[in-house]
Amino acid sequence: VQLQASGGGLVQAGGSLRLSCAASGSVFSIRDMGWYRQAPGKQRELVAGITSSGSTNYADSVKGRFTISRDNAKNTVYLQMNSLKPEDTAVYYCTMEVRPFLLGYSRYWGQGTQVTVSS
Repeated sequence: VQLQASGGGLVQAGGSLRLSCAASGSVFSIRDMGWYRQAPGKQRELVAGITSSGSTNYADSVKGRFTISRDNAKNTVYLQMNSLKPEDTAVYYCTMEVRPFLLGYSRYWGQGTQVTVSS
């Protein structure tokens, strides 16, 4: 199983970006999906999560600005980021709890995508 993230880049403050992350390989089912981020010199933190039933949770710092969603048919999770701020600058990592065929659930991580917000 591999997770491939895309959509990062450089944007001005107030702008928007949409991150995508698709799981490929021997995927039987996926439970939780989410996005974390890590800024230089800081610990990795949860940005947003979404359960298999569609329930979502967000870090307080992004509530009202970011929206997480998922497309189960495509094994993909999205993060729509609006009203971006310089403090949103970080490497963003997607994560999924995946059950490959004939195996149990394990947590997988994407390779990270850089988001840079200029002031």
